[in-house]
Amino acid sequence: MTNAYAMEPPPRGGDGWRAELRATLQLSWPLAAANLLQMLTYAIDVIFIARLGDDQLAASALAVALFGLVLWALSGLTGAVAPVAAAELGERAPALRPVRRSVRMALWLALFSGTAGIGVCLLLGPLMRVTGQQPHIIAMAIEYNTLLVVSLVPMLFCNVLRSFVSTLDRPIFATAITAGGIFVNALANYAFIFGNLGAPELGLKGAAVATIFTTLTTLAAYVVAIRLDKKLHRYHVFGRWWSPDWARLMHIVRVGAPIALTITAEAGIFGAAAFLMGNIGASQLAAHTVALQIAALAFQVPFGVGQAATIRVGYFYGARDPEGVKRAGWTAIVVGTGFMVLTALAMVIIPKPLIAIYVDPWDPKNAVLVGFALQYIVIAAAFQLVDGMQAVAAGALRGLQDTRIPMWIAAFAYWVPGIGTSLVLGFLTPLEGVGVWIGLATGLTVAAVLLGWRWHRRERLGLTRRPLPG
Repeated sequence: MTNAYAMEPPPRGGDGWRAELRATLQLSWPLAAANLLQMLTYAIDVIFIARLGDDQLAASALAVALFGLVLWALSGLTGAVAPVAAAELGERAPALRPVRRSVRMALWLALFSGTAGIGVCLLLGPLMRVTGQQPHIIAMAIEYNTLLVVSLVPMLFCNVLRSFVSTLDRPIFATAITAGGIFVNALANYAFIFGNLGAPELGLKGAAVATIFTTLTTLAAYVVAIRLDKKLHRYHVFGRWWSPDWARLMHIVRVGAPIALTITAEAGIFGAAAFLMGNIGASQLAAHTVALQIAALAFQVPFGVGQAATIRVGYFYGARDPEGVKRAGWTAIVVGTGFMVLTALAMVIIPKPLIAIYVDPWDPKNAVLVGFALQYIVIAAAFQLVDGMQAVAAGALRGLQDTRIPMWIAAFAYWVPGIGTSLVLGFLTPLEGVGVWIGLATGLTVAAVLLGWRWHRRERLGLTRRPLPG
C-alpha cells in the first residue's frame, strides 16, 4: 500500500537495504540536529545566567535539575504517539482519522501529565531544604522555578507536535523550528534578564520569562507549519480537540509510561553518579560534569537515530511486514553504533580540544580538573559503542510498542550492575572517580546486551505480531 501521505516501504532484497539506509539517514539527521540544537538552547540559558553570578547559576541549576527530569520523563510518555501513529500509517495509510485521534489524545495527555508535573516541580523548595541547600539559594531557586513551570505544558505540546511532523516525514520542521528557537531564546534572555530592548530588568526571573516566551513562540511555529503544509494540514490534528477517545489515550499511556520510567531510571543513574563524585571531591565532580557533557553531546546523534528507528520500525510493524521491521531496526542500529565509533576515536585522539568546548584545558588553574576529565573521557570513549547500541535498540523496540520489558531491563542494568559497580570501585578501591565511571560503562553495557538480545529474538518472542484491528 503506497500513497502520497505516508512513508513508502522500500522494495525487497538488496535494494530494500539500500533504500532503508537512505530513508533512515533522511529521517535521522534532522532529528539528531534538532537534539543538538536543543542542547545549544540550554547552553545559552547557562551563558546568560552565569553573567548574573555564581549564586544565580547555582539556583537555576537546582531548579532545572528537577524540571529537566520531569520534562524528559513526560516527553517520553507523550512521545509514545510516534510509534502509535507510525503503526497506524503502516496499517492503513494515510490513516487520517486514527492519526488525528492519536495526536489529539497525546495533546490531552500532555495537558494532564504536564499539570501533574508542575505539582512535582513545585516540591523543589522542600527538596532543597532536605538536602541542606543555602537559604538564599533556595529563595532564588523557588522564585525562578515558580515561573519556569509555566512552560512545562507548552513544552509537552511541542513534543507531541514534533513527534507528529517527524512521523509524517517532516523532521526538517523540527530542526528548523528548534534552530529558530535558539535565536528567540538568546534575544529574550538579553531583553528580560538585563532590561534591554525596552523590557523590564528581571534578573534571574527574566531567564524564566525568556523560556516561557521561547516555548510559546516554538509552539506557535509548529501550529503554523502544520497549518501551511498541505500534507500535515490534511490530518486536521487540531479539529474537534474536545472530543475524547479514551481507549486510544490509554493505549498511548500503556506504551509511553514504561518509556517515561526508563528515562527516569537512566537519568537517575547519572544524577546518582554526580552525588557520588561530589563525595569523592569537588575537582572530580567538576571533571565529571565536563566529561559527561561531552558524552551527552555525542549521544544526541544515536538518540536521534533511535527516534527514527521508532518511526521506521513502527511503520512496518503496522504494515505487518517482519522483513521491513528487520531492515529498519538493524539499519538504524548499524548507523547509530557506527557514528559512535567516530566519537570514540575523537575522544581518544583529540580529548583536549573537546574539553575546550567547556573549559580552557591549557590554563594552569584548570590542571587538576583537566587531569581527571582526561581519565573519564577515555572511559567514555570505551562505552560509546554500547551507549549508541542501547539507545537505538531501545528505539527499535519502541517501534514494536515493546516498552514494558525494556523498562525492567534498563532499571536492572543501570541500578544493579551499574550503580553497584560504581559504589564498589568508587569507594572500596583506589580508583575513586574512575571506578564510578567504570560503573556507568558497566550499566550501559549490560543494557545494550540485553536490549540487543531482545531485538535479535523479536520474532521468537512474538514482538512483531501486531493484533488485527477490531
